[in-house]
Amino acid sequence: MLDRLQASMAALSPSEKRVGKVLMADPRWFVSAPISDIADRAHVSKPTVVRFCRSVGYDGLSDFKLKLAGSVSEGVPFIHRSVDADDKMCDVMVKVLDNSMAAFLRYRHDAQPEALERAAVLLERAWRNNGRIEFYGVGNSGIVAQDAQHKFFRLGVNTIAYSDGHMQVMSASLRGPDDVVVVISNSGRTRDLIDAADIARQRGAQVIVITASGSPLAGLADVHLAADHPEHYDRYSPMTSRLLHLMIIDILATALALRIGVDTLLPQLKAMKANLHSRRYA
Repeated sequence: MLDRLQASMAALSPSEKRVGKVLMADPRWFVSAPISDIADRAHVSKPTVVRFCRSVGYDGLSDFKLKLAGSVSEGVPFIHRSVDADDKMCDVMVKVLDNSMAAFLRYRHDAQPEALERAAVLLERAWRNNGRIEFYGVGNSGIVAQDAQHKFFRLGVNTIAYSDGHMQVMSASLRGPDDVVVVISNSGRTRDLIDAADIARQRGAQVIVITASGSPLAGLADVHLAADHPEHYDRYSPMTSRLLHLMIIDILATALALRIGVDTLLPQLKAMKANLHSRRYA
């Protein structure tokens, strides 16, 4: 909610912007403060405080505070905190952890269970029809794709991950109606991934896309799992986005495992673990 409010500040009047600045400076105080205190701190009138709430899409101050309380009650900041060159180690630790927790909590609030359900149905259908589940990603997203392949492989799924654009296009050309292609991208603008997703759809495969809302890649999805976060996609070393993508993969893998059932999975997982035991030092 705070991210959306920050983005809408430019369209507000000067007096409403002052209310917005007071809010951003201390959201938790804003939730419990009387309207008179808010107006005094922002140097505006009480009606201006109400107009601010309506300008950003709420019915009034009470409605605004109710929604805001839900966003700030988790105990971590919801605004991305950049690491600075002169930060001490304790500052780096806190900022990295806060950014990650904030991204997870934001996803918990904004995620659409219906989209996750549709994705789980497609994955289960591919498994039951002995179809293939493929994961595509490049760069940082390619590493997430490999992690996904490892998780689904343990479930006995016919699966593979490709991070090379040529391999993605070739494999997508061989897919069919029983197959699912899961495409992972931070920006949703990588040409190789867009081409591979388009080819897979033309071949009749179902395409699940994990990427930012409004991106070109999202428009090619049969199921789009939005992964929105405050970290810019041009960042040289993405952190928050990678963790968010890994979490979404964990949700999908868990959902598929539950659909496959413990009676099917448990024996094969026990056998796998027993065979791996001899590969470890005592």
